[in-house]
Amino acid sequence: MFMKRPQYRRFDYTPRFYKPELDEEERRKRKLGFRNARSTTRRKTQSPLMWLILIIILIFILIKFGRF
Repeated sequence: MFMKRPQYRRFDYTPRFYKPELDEEERRKRKLGFRNARSTTRRKTQSPLMWLILIIILIFILIKFGRF
């Protein structure tokens, strides 16, 4: 409301070098369903903050039930 909304940048990019044979190869790979191995084997990393919260909850439960 008080802040100015960001304007999106628009680019007019024309590539300097164009190889039609590579373009056709990429189109064929997409059609067959090949993907980059890195994108398929991505796994979620857990946040250290989540571990900290779990440890604090565990300590609270142990104190509450008199284990310490």
